[in-house]
Amino acid sequence: MSLTEIQGRIAAACDDAGRNVADVTLIAVSKVQPNERVAAVLDQGHRIFGENKVQEAASKWPDFRKQYDGIQLHLIGPLQTNKVKQAMELADAIHTVDRPKLANTIARHAQDLGRCPDLFIQVNTGEEPQKSGVLPAEADAFIGQVRALDLPVQGLMCIPPVDEEPSLHFALLAKIAARNGLTGLSMGMSSDFERAIALGATHIRVGSAIFGARDYG
Repeated sequence: MSLTEIQGRIAAACDDAGRNVADVTLIAVSKVQPNERVAAVLDQGHRIFGENKVQEAASKWPDFRKQYDGIQLHLIGPLQTNKVKQAMELADAIHTVDRPKLANTIARHAQDLGRCPDLFIQVNTGEEPQKSGVLPAEADAFIGQVRALDLPVQGLMCIPPVDEEPSLHFALLAKIAARNGLTGLSMGMSSDFERAIALGATHIRVGSAIFGARDYG
């Protein structure tokens, strides 16, 4: 598939849902992708990318930013507290705020830096023990804690279990966001982003469908 095809599918999904395509941000997930593939997407005019690991982002994006204007970088993988300062220097948004220690560390560095990336709170909608994210029953309280730190909470993020219908998890995330007055919904990936758009996604995270299969070798 290609960037143009994905953009067409996003437009069609927005049309079906009666939504403005401008309200859905496509994050091209470039983790583990070779630089030539990333450059090819940049050359097509796309500027919003996602990375899972701070170390990989640091090795890739400062150089690209010297070559291309207007890049936005979203960190969408689990974030260790010892990587927070570097993450905040690199990223325009962090989608995986999931515990008080991390939120407190971000708040401390935000004071030092005088700014803070946009933040999304990750909710473990499937309550999977191996997965990051605050549990749904604890989400309201945690959202309040992060807001109390005067941090810019834009919305929520989830990664549904692979063996369950994702729409159920997208609907749950949207419900939690609505009752907390949050408009940002980071949900939907290559296999299910149309369903996410139908349920209100504002940020979808698409990787292999744009860049091709990843080679982890």
